Amino acid sequence: MILGSGSIGFAVAKELRELDKDLIIVDRDKQKVETLREEAYEAFEGDISDPEIFQHINLKELTGILVLSSDNEANKKALGNISQLELDDVYCVARASDAISLQEMDGLGADLVVMPSRLVARSVARSLGRAESLRRGNKLSQWFKGISGKDLAIVVHDNPDPDAIASALALQKIADSFDVRSSILYHGEIGHQENKAFVNLLGIDLNRMEEHDISEFDDIAMVDCAVPAANNMLSPGTHLGIVLDHHPLGEAEIDADFVDIRPNVGASATILTKYLQELNIEIESELATALLYGIRTDTLDFRRNTDSADLSAAAFLYPLADHEILDQLERPSMSIETLDILGEAIINRQVIGSYLLTNVGVVRDRDTLPQAADYLLNLEGVSTSIVFGVSEDRIFLSGRSNDIRVNLGEVLKRAFGDEAAGGHSNAAGAQIPLGVFSDIKDRQTLLRLVNEAVVKKFLNAIGVDETVE
Repeated sequence: MILGSGSIGFAVAKELRELDKDLIIVDRDKQKVETLREEAYEAFEGDISDPEIFQHINLKELTGILVLSSDNEANKKALGNISQLELDDVYCVARASDAISLQEMDGLGADLVVMPSRLVARSVARSLGRAESLRRGNKLSQWFKGISGKDLAIVVHDNPDPDAIASALALQKIADSFDVRSSILYHGEIGHQENKAFVNLLGIDLNRMEEHDISEFDDIAMVDCAVPAANNMLSPGTHLGIVLDHHPLGEAEIDADFVDIRPNVGASATILTKYLQELNIEIESELATALLYGIRTDTLDFRRNTDSADLSAAAFLYPLADHEILDQLERPSMSIETLDILGEAIINRQVIGSYLLTNVGVVRDRDTLPQAADYLLNLEGVSTSIVFGVSEDRIFLSGRSNDIRVNLGEVLKRAFGDEAAGGHSNAAGAQIPLGVFSDIKDRQTLLRLVNEAVVKKFLNAIGVDETVE
C-alpha cells in the first residue's frame, strides 16, 4: 500500500510493479488517481491521514505500507493510524523532509524513515567518487604507458611495514601489466617478527637501497610515503613519477607527475586495491593476502583510522586471500629483544596526567617501539603513550593515543619538526637526529639527557605542565 503518489511515490510504484508486486495507491488528488487508473494501477482517492482508508483493503494480505507523501504532518498522522492497526508482520516505510520529522516518525513506529534529499546527496556523492576513481585510473594508466619498457624504482619508507610492502607489491603488479620493469627498494631493517614472517611466507622480493644506484632507474615511485628524504633515503627535492600514500602531507610540497594522497583512508593498500580493480588487473592469492594483511595491520583490524573504502577493499580481497597464511601471520613468535623492550618500557614509564612516556634505552629493532606503545595504551588512566629509544645516530619514537582531543601526528610535528615527525591523529612517530648528543660517550648520561629533552619537548607541544601527576 502506497500512501501518496507524488514523484517519489509514483517512482516507487513503477519499480514495484516491475517486480510483479500487487499495489494499492492512495492519493487525495482526484486527477492523479484517474491517471493512475488509466495506467492500470489500483488506486483510489483519499486523505492518507484518515484512518478510514484502510477499510478499502484486506489487512491480512498486506505486507508493506509506504507513507511517501511530501506532507510531513500527514505522514505522521498516517503512522499514528497505522500503529493502531497492530500489524506486526507489515513493514512500514515513511518519508521525511527534515531531520526532526525523521526522528519523530521513527518514534511513531516506522521500520525505515528516508529523506529523499539525503538519498540524492549520497547517490551524487557515490557517482562523483566513481567518476574520480575512473579518472585516477585512466591517468595512472596513461603514465605507465609513457614509460613502457623502462625501469621503475618503487621506494617504500625506511623499515617498511606490511602496508608499505603490500602496496609496493601491488604497484609492481600494475607496472608488469604495462611492460614496465620494477624493483622494490627499502632502507633500514625488517625487524618486527610479524613483518619478517610476512615477507618470508609470501616470498616477497625486496631490495636494499644501498645495493642499487637510484640513477640507473628511468623513474621513481613512492608508496606509503610521500616526501623525499623524509623517512627514506632519497635526496631532498628528487623528482618523482608516482606518489601513492595515505599519510597526511602537511605543508610539504612534492615534485611528481602523478600524486594520489588520501589521508581519510586507513591504509595505502586500500588505495592500491582500488587501482587494481579500476585497471581490471587479476589479483593472485599471494597479492590479495598481502594487501588484506596490510589493510588489517595499518587499521589495527579496522579499529583505527578506518574508512568505508578500507572495509570495501577488505571485503573484495577476503575471498581471494590465503587464510592459512593469514593465520600464521597472526601468531608469530616474539623475539627476546621485543620482550626486553616491553619490560624496559614498563619499568621506565613516566605518567603525567593521562600521558605515559617511557625511555627504553638503546634499540636495535625500532619495530619493537610501536608494539610497546600499543601495549601501554591499554593501561588504566592512560590516553596517550609515547615510547622512545636511541640508536647510533638518532632517537626513534612511536606514539599511540585514544584521546579524541589530541592529534598526535600534529603534536609530534610541533615538538620535533615536520621533517622528523608525522602520522595520524592516533598513531604517529618520529626519527630525531641526536645532534649535539651524539658526542656524548657515556651511555647513562646520553639516555638521561635524551629523556629530559624528549619529555620536555612533547609536554610543551601538548601544553601540559611536567609537574602535573
